[in-house]
Amino acid sequence: MVGNVFLIFLSLLFLFHTPVLGQADSRKRSDPFQLFVSFDDIPAGKLPQGWKTGATNARGGTSVWEVSEERYAPSGNHVLTMRRAARLSGSTFNLCWTDHIPFLNGSIEVRFKAVAGKVDQGGGIIWRVQNDSNYYIVRFNPLEENFRLYVVENGRRSMLATADIHLAPEKWHHIRIVHHDDEISCYLDGKPLLTKTDRRITKAGGVGLWTKADAVTSFDNFSLTMKKERP
Repeated sequence: MVGNVFLIFLSLLFLFHTPVLGQADSRKRSDPFQLFVSFDDIPAGKLPQGWKTGATNARGGTSVWEVSEERYAPSGNHVLTMRRAARLSGSTFNLCWTDHIPFLNGSIEVRFKAVAGKVDQGGGIIWRVQNDSNYYIVRFNPLEENFRLYVVENGRRSMLATADIHLAPEKWHHIRIVHHDDEISCYLDGKPLLTKTDRRITKAGGVGLWTKADAVTSFDNFSLTMKKERP
């Protein structure tokens, strides 16, 4: 779905919060909802409408996220970048997310490029976000050369699955997750590398992006598909 990102958000919010009038009560449907954000309609230095920054285990404030210009972006020339960490702490997770989208089951994907970082590099997707301290995360770390799935509860991160893999640094790569009930599958550059059953976070929550410590990472083409059960 391509178009003005602000209209996409407004349309999505309308679908979620406005009842369908004139539909028989006995009718059951499972309609797909889709969101695509390329960041190209967002001015440099800003965030998408409805998105916010945060941190898990913050040490002196939150990091700086903003839309920036990227000549070789996967589409257009704007990307969302974790530009600068608030403080250099290996236990701090940098978040940029929206709670306007109640995600429970479906798929999320994004293109990402690890730009820099001495303590940490890379990043990934967060979903079912209850707050800054409770969510699922899948990320790739080019320094450690691994792809990992975690759950974060009360600020504590527990690893659910891991795979060792080498990817070219400072290149664009692709992460995708599929979550249905308690089944999670994670893909890196189209390869199914991680699967796990987990029941720790069962409520719908927000979605967004994640880096750790000083990991400067750019993201593009954030997309989401999910189903909303309606009576």
